[in-house]
Amino acid sequence: MEQDSLTLHGDGISATIVGQGAELVSLRDAEGTELLWQAGPAWRRHSPVLFPIVGRLKGDELRHRGRSYPMTQHGFARDRRFGWVEQGDRSCALVLTDDAETRAHYPFAFRLVIGYSLGLRQLEVSFEISNTGDETLPASIGAHPAFNWPLLPGLSKEAYRLTFSEAEPVPIRRLKDGLLLSKPQPTPIEGRTLALSERLFDDDAVILDRPASTSVRYAADQGPAIEMSWQGFRELGIWSKPGGAPFLCIEPWHGLASPVDFDGEFTDKPGVMLIEPGAKGALTYCVRLASQ
Repeated sequence: MEQDSLTLHGDGISATIVGQGAELVSLRDAEGTELLWQAGPAWRRHSPVLFPIVGRLKGDELRHRGRSYPMTQHGFARDRRFGWVEQGDRSCALVLTDDAETRAHYPFAFRLVIGYSLGLRQLEVSFEISNTGDETLPASIGAHPAFNWPLLPGLSKEAYRLTFSEAEPVPIRRLKDGLLLSKPQPTPIEGRTLALSERLFDDDAVILDRPASTSVRYAADQGPAIEMSWQGFRELGIWSKPGGAPFLCIEPWHGLASPVDFDGEFTDKPGVMLIEPGAKGALTYCVRLASQ
């Protein structure tokens, strides 16, 4: 019998996924330490799936062929119940397809399959977007896992840093009222290292719209460390709630919030994937529990 919550067990790692939003809600290491934010009052989510948009659309409206459709920030997938395709000991898969409710907001045919698989101290998450319709499918998708910050209770937040696989000298992007500002800003990353502090998020997320890296390490000098890598995603968001909250989100994206001056059709919006009829888009990210 299908259940709406499933805990997977790998080597030195376990993960719990729920059908609501196909969301990862727990990630533990071999010692049982919870690494994922547990949806406290500061933010009521764990690791939502962002689909079919990332961020906000101007006016919270999706425009297609002259019509406007209501679409709230980050899309609807995170609030929909997915069906289970597979439920195993180490892996599972969930699916969401278009229906009358989705088409009222997003007038396209699609099939979204999200897979979770555990290996040696590693979680792999896969996304497959299929165009089941007869017109080009414009879509964005993003991951939004929130890790505890600090990972080791008792350490200060400032003890943590992000270390990228490559130097990241390119200016970053910022948001205003959820929309992408047109002017890039100097990066706070020094070489490959981003020192973490609450003040970093006073102006919302830090957005790398063309990162050179395909992986990043989140760690202090002691305690658990997380290495996150991605394939198929083009942008990266780093976020914690402005004003302070005990979590850090590391978010591979394929897509961005609407630029403040963009008023066009969704198909023409910067950052969207364009998937032809019968074709698929595939993306993955991995979380590896690393040692110091």
